[in-house]
Amino acid sequence: MSQEALVERFFETLVNGDRPAARTIIDEAWDSNASPQSVISDIMWPAHEMIERLYKADQLATLGYHYSTRLLRVLIDQVAARLPQRARNGKTALFFCGQSQGEELGAQMAVDLLESAGFTCRFAGGGVPADEILAQVHEARPNFLVMFASAASDLPEIRQVLDSLKAINASPNTHIAVGGGVFNRAEGLAEEIGINLVARDPLEMVELLASDSVVAAATTEVAKAPVKKARSRAA
Repeated sequence: MSQEALVERFFETLVNGDRPAARTIIDEAWDSNASPQSVISDIMWPAHEMIERLYKADQLATLGYHYSTRLLRVLIDQVAARLPQRARNGKTALFFCGQSQGEELGAQMAVDLLESAGFTCRFAGGGVPADEILAQVHEARPNFLVMFASAASDLPEIRQVLDSLKAINASPNTHIAVGGGVFNRAEGLAEEIGINLVARDPLEMVELLASDSVVAAATTEVAKAPVKKARSRAA
């Protein structure tokens, strides 16, 4: 079965709320010696993106969306428990995302993979006011502030956070990264608002933040810099 057909099959089980069938697909992945990372990046993430795209286009009913996001969350937690945990690399990341179930799922996949790669992450989800994000950045001074799987409605506060960090230089060594969500749907949006660390999916985010050469070139004064993206991976 092709990868595309496998993702389509998994998607169908999710939107129909077919829990045994969804678990069977994941079990088959283990039987074929798939790694937890590949199950997340090659099966769960594409199915998640399909769910989000169809729901936002009014091509997926609310019932199907609720079935799929609740079931996918359970499965992601189970797969994440199998992820190997590398020694901590001393890098820290503070994560925020959009407020919907689906957006939190997308961000959770990125957090799980980044933790597996040795990063220390804090994940607050969506709906956190900009002033609280700024206060947390000032207090924790993370290496990365990540807005992953954000919604279009989050953009005003993302801009406020970015502008405030530039204006007061609160944490000059904190790099801002974005990906997924609205940043995947609107090409060039990250560059337009002055963010130059961009990844399309969770595995690309890990590659991007783990790349010393990319991070060394990044700065919170990103408006003058070209967008840096993780290398493209074969589908």
